[in-house]
Amino acid sequence: MFQTYNLGIDIGSTTLKVALLDSANRLLFFDYRRHNADVREAARRTLRALQERVGDCRLRIVLTGSVGMGVAEKLGLRFVQEVVAAARTVERMYPAVRTFVDMGGEDSKMIFFAGGKVPDIRMNGSCAGGTGAFIDQTATLLGIETGELDRLAAQAGTVYPMASRCGVFSKTDIQNLIARNVPKADIAASVFHAVATQVVGSLARGMDIVPKLFFCGGPFAFLPQLRKAFLRTLGLEESDCILPENAQIVPATGCALMASAEPAVLLSALTEQLDRPDSFPADYSLRLPPLFTGGEDYAAWLGGKQCHRVPRAADVGNEPCFLGVDSGSTTTKIVILNSQGELVYADYVRNNGDSFRAFSEALGRIPQKGLGIAASCATGYGESLLKTAFSLDYGIVETMAHYIGARRVMPDLSFVLDIGGQDMKAIWVRNGAIERIEINEACSSGCGSFIETFARQLGYPVEDFAHMACTAAHPCDLGTRCTVFMNSKVKQAMREGARVEDIAAGFSWSVVKNCLYKVLKLRDVSELGNRIVVQGGTMRNHSVVRALELLTGCSVAFTDIPELMGAYGAALYAMNQVNQSV
Repeated sequence: MFQTYNLGIDIGSTTLKVALLDSANRLLFFDYRRHNADVREAARRTLRALQERVGDCRLRIVLTGSVGMGVAEKLGLRFVQEVVAAARTVERMYPAVRTFVDMGGEDSKMIFFAGGKVPDIRMNGSCAGGTGAFIDQTATLLGIETGELDRLAAQAGTVYPMASRCGVFSKTDIQNLIARNVPKADIAASVFHAVATQVVGSLARGMDIVPKLFFCGGPFAFLPQLRKAFLRTLGLEESDCILPENAQIVPATGCALMASAEPAVLLSALTEQLDRPDSFPADYSLRLPPLFTGGEDYAAWLGGKQCHRVPRAADVGNEPCFLGVDSGSTTTKIVILNSQGELVYADYVRNNGDSFRAFSEALGRIPQKGLGIAASCATGYGESLLKTAFSLDYGIVETMAHYIGARRVMPDLSFVLDIGGQDMKAIWVRNGAIERIEINEACSSGCGSFIETFARQLGYPVEDFAHMACTAAHPCDLGTRCTVFMNSKVKQAMREGARVEDIAAGFSWSVVKNCLYKVLKLRDVSELGNRIVVQGGTMRNHSVVRALELLTGCSVAFTDIPELMGAYGAALYAMNQVNQSV
């Protein structure tokens, strides 16, 4: 005879949570894990762990979460809205609560409870500001883990004003603080304060937030300083709030509490169903063409690009060399060329908020201590600082440096596209002269951070995510919306059973479409001509390059050092200046 339990399952955009209750509503088992866009595999592992704990049993199941709806449909199980499930937990287990605050990976919620009245539910699901994703993006920008952000915030001395209405716009404020050498501890505390202000301002809207206050969700469970920032913003004390022992499974617990009337299914039967590859059938009706037809197609394509490799110096004698440095807002790139324009040395390092130190330390790493630098040139965000501080010979506007580097690759080029992590530069060329320049720094949807952010959210290194995109057979059509609103498209694709590689390829298509049509506002791709050079760290992602080729209908050239092309152009400029003066 099998025991019967109630199981609540909460599948969000990034995590899967379950709570198992017995007939007395005692918690017997819970699990919290990232699903990395492979919901079926995560569910299989969770159910195996459950069976190891309680043995085979009968389960009455209710699901919730942004991805849970699609899973419930596929498995024929009941689905309830997430805030409804959370409210049930609070009403049954924490009757003293008057205000509920929940923060997830990509949304935030408030519920106001008043005796004898229907709870007032507020949700914010259209903006990344005030969510866990916003906090994750900040940690990425600072080059630290999210948990480290909490440790730093505990040491803060000053809180600075910062925009939190959007993960994109906040980057400007954060970068300004980094450039001013503001301690990371103060930045971390400022981020938490901004998140608290955003959530309270956008969700309370005239309602009084009164104790007891109930905190729910992964960010509150794992980031104590975030909870303290909320209390400071609201003028409340620790005694005014409740943080349950397992705040991350509150909606899952609510589902379990609502499952008593559901038909029971055997755990082993459910596990067998998930073991079948067709248990989550994908919908291929609205998909994009594959970037490559297979591994051989990709290898042949990549082989055809080798002709654009930057030549390397075989050895370095006493000949004069030329140094170029591209000091960006987040990274410093160095290239040294010999008198034939061959690459002698290159370096790429994160600034961590200090361009001066980054360049100074990079100079110390150059292996050939006696290397004769005949001329040097700086470009980028820190051009003036480095040129003055290190007595460099020349300075050059960043777009010109990228143009010079691209022209070395393709002398008769018609268009240069440089996509970095957070900005984009487009240069139109006619008859060997620059005709038009477009620079975008306000939106990340056409930039590398657009892909990097989602790769991290799904639990993959960006390099692996990029390679997976090249293998996708059915890329998802994620549209051409901004980074924030793309979240809903990704969740929809996951509900429809999309594979991770199909989502990755969909991002590559979206980056290029956003760049061409949303940022550059092209009416016709013929405006770019047919001699295109691409550069920037994003172009190390070959799926992005290939998507551009398929959309423009022409072959695109790129070097094997796309992320260094600004520094490469600066070094070429220094070399040309010396040669012209001889």
